Amino acid sequence: MPVANPYAEDLGNRKPLDALGDTAERIRQLVDSWTVDRFEKSYAPGKWSARQILVHLAQTELALSTRARFALSQPGYTAQAFSQDDWMPIDGGTDARTALAAYTSLRDLNLAMWKGLTQEQVDRAFSHPEYGELTVGWIMAQMAGHDIHHLKQLQAIEK
Repeated sequence: MPVANPYAEDLGNRKPLDALGDTAERIRQLVDSWTVDRFEKSYAPGKWSARQILVHLAQTELALSTRARFALSQPGYTAQAFSQDDWMPIDGGTDARTALAAYTSLRDLNLAMWKGLTQEQVDRAFSHPEYGELTVGWIMAQMAGHDIHHLKQLQAIEK
């Protein structure tokens, strides 16, 4: 049995595919008119800035959808764990608009993948060194809740 989705509360009763289909656009609309200065603000002391959240969303969109693709194409796939804090410095200097464009473009590509999956593919299992056995559908739900989690943080900066 897969470990619980850490973003299940954020996802609530929404279907993952529905949330994946609209949250990136909601984020884009929220930040579309922001100034460079606003992107450097954080929702709480010591937390990532809005720009860093967008970088993180792009990185996560890349990493987790790649994990799903490997699980779908390699029998017996074992995922590689990664640390968001170790990844941030790699792309941390990226400007907010570039990060947003990467995130939304990758989402468009990934959404086509998610929509095209059969139930058998959604249920495809793989292993993770920290979480044990997971499914491709678990990744989909995790990403959907993760987006909403960070949308809430960006909304807190907007206020």
